[in-house]
Formats: sequence, structure tokens, C-alpha cells
Amino acid sequence: MGLAVRDHNYHTYADYLAWPEDVRYELIDGTAYLMAPAPTLEHQEVAGEIYFQLRQALAGKTCRVFIAPLDVRFPKTEAADERIDTVLQPDVLVVCDLSRLDHRGVCGAPDLVVEVLSPSTASHDHVWKRRVYERSGVREYWLVHPIDRMITVYRLQDGEYGKPDVMELSGETVVGILPGVAVRWDALLQRLPKREY
Repeated sequence: MGLAVRDHNYHTYADYLAWPEDVRYELIDGTAYLMAPAPTLEHQEVAGEIYFQLRQALAGKTCRVFIAPLDVRFPKTEAADERIDTVLQPDVLVVCDLSRLDHRGVCGAPDLVVEVLSPSTASHDHVWKRRVYERSGVREYWLVHPIDRMITVYRLQDGEYGKPDVMELSGETVVGILPGVAVRWDALLQRLPKREY
């Protein structure tokens, strides 16, 4: 199941900024997608733990970690901010080029993006967002599946993601673009509800 489309008009960041704040959208190539309702407790546990561990690992280093909601604008050209037609809110992201940060959020590709999947967003994250992250130069893209206890990791090589690494959520997952940084899963998994088969 895909996310609902706001309408069939072409939208830019200027339109996005004018919409009411009580309903959240993401823009992909001018199409506005209604974001899923408030995340589940499991989603928040996973996103929060990843953010917490990355924040600790990056303390005192140049790279910065952020958690949703935060607008990330993906310009295709040097056009003015208001003409950008792709704006996403990744669950967790790391930015190492601090010149991409401004008062509105991030303008340009983060270095690492983590999306925590739910049944209502999985296909959107796997297909549409992956395309945006790949073409924009996100160096590493993680899709964390809390229900299936799996992680899918895409790493950018020669401008493409290629075949991902698919692993169980156990032990730790090394962040390939951040030397010495890994996310450990065992304590988190103990806090999540037991899987129903």
C-alpha cells in the first residue's frame, strides 16, 4: 500500500511551506505524499535508539545526527529554495558537510539516511525514497524492519546503490561511511514486543 497523494498538481517547496502545519507531507519530484499518522511505539523505540547511539558515537566529531521531523531539501539544480520539488523527512540522518545545514533544515544529500519501516510506508521507502537518495548522492541508506527484525543497507558506489546487504537485526551493524561507528541491536530488541508468527 502506498502513501496517499495530496492531489495531482505539481508542487514546490514554496507551496509546501504554505500548507498547514497540522498535516505533514513529503514532496518527491513535485508530487505531495501525505505522511503516515503518528509512528508506532516500536518505530519510535528503533528510531530513538539509532539516533541515541549515533549521537554518542559522533560526540566531538564533525558529523551531526538528526531525527525526524526535519526537512531535507534535495535540489536538482542551483535553483532557489522555493523552486525545489523534493523534500523528505528521514527518520534519522547524519550530515558531515555542515555547509548543508541552515535554519530550515538540510539542503542537499545527507551522508547517512535511516528509515524505520512500517507496513504503510515500506513500499514508499523501498522504491520512491530509495530513488531520491540514490540520485542525490546519499552515501549510505538503511531500511530497518522492526517487525521482521531485518536491516537492508544500500551503499553508494559509482553513483548507484546496486545490490543491498540484507541482515538480521542482531549484534551490531557497522556504518560503512563512518569509521569506528556501529549500531548495536541486542538491548533494543529486548525492549521491543515479541514477534507474532
